[in-house]
Amino acid sequence: MKREIKLIETEDGSHSLYVPDLNETYHSFHGAYRESIHVFFLYGLDHWFTHHPHQQPVRVFEVGFGTGLNAWLALVWAEQNKLPLLYHTIEPFPVPEDIYTQLNYTSIDEDLSHFQGQFHRLHKAPWNQGGALTEYFNMKKDQATLEEVQLYPTDVVFFDAFAPSKQPELWSKELLKKVVDALNPGGVFVTYCAKGQLKRDLTNLGLHVETLPGPPGKKEMVRATKI
Repeated sequence: MKREIKLIETEDGSHSLYVPDLNETYHSFHGAYRESIHVFFLYGLDHWFTHHPHQQPVRVFEVGFGTGLNAWLALVWAEQNKLPLLYHTIEPFPVPEDIYTQLNYTSIDEDLSHFQGQFHRLHKAPWNQGGALTEYFNMKKDQATLEEVQLYPTDVVFFDAFAPSKQPELWSKELLKKVVDALNPGGVFVTYCAKGQLKRDLTNLGLHVETLPGPPGKKEMVRATKI
C-alpha cells in the first residue's frame, strides 16, 4: 500500500511528512522532535518507569510507526538506560526508503548522532517479524491496521494516529477498548490529542484520565492510566 507524502521541516528544525490526500502532517508543525519527546517520553515512558523502576522488560505498543521517530527515541532510551524494551508498532502505509533516508532526526541532538545507523535499521527491519535490533531493544513491526493487528500485554501505549478529524475510525471507542484491554495494570496510554470525546471514552473504559500541558504550540495532551 502506498500513500503520497511530502517531506517538510517543522519549527524546531526537525522533519515531518505531509499527506496531501488527508491534508495532515505526521507531527506538529511546531516541532516533530519536541512533540515526541514531550508527549511520548516525558509524560509517557519516563513517567511510567518512575512508578515501575524494577519491571523488566518494558513493553511499548505504538499506533503509527510513521517516520520511525518514536521507535528510534525508544531505542535510544533503552540503550541509555540499559533496560530491555519490547517495542510493537503498526503501520499500514510504510514510508519509502527515498523518504526516510532524508529524515534528519539523528542530527537534531549531537549527543545522539552515534545512533544514526540504528534509525535506518528500524526502517529496514522486516515487516511482520520480531527481533533484536540492539542489546536492549527488540522490535516487531506489523504492516497492519489497528483493526487487524493482534495485541500483546503492554505497559505503555504511544497512540500517535492521525487526528480524529482525519481518521475518526482509529479513535472509535471499540478500537480504544481493544488497546485498553491490552494494557497491563498500571499501564499508561499517552497521546497528543485532548478531545473531550476521547477523554470521556477512556474514562468509560475504566482509565484514570489526566489532561496535561501539551508540547510547544499545543495547549493540552492526554495521559490515561489503567488502575
